[in-house]
Amino acid sequence: MIDKALEHLRAKIDDKITQLQEFVADGNVADFAEYKKLCGEIQGLLTARLFTIDLQERLKDPEDE
Repeated sequence: MIDKALEHLRAKIDDKITQLQEFVADGNVADFAEYKKLCGEIQGLLTARLFTIDLQERLKDPEDE
């Protein structure tokens, strides 16, 4: 159950990252300040994704701490 929830969370994070990357790549950014904000948001989401993966691995094998 928890594994399925974490997979769902990771998929949502991946979708948002892709959405933001496409927004930037399509040239929709108004100025450099917005570009920096979006880059920070993407970086934060990537960090959250790594934490989610780490948690998922720890739950699979709690002995590996």
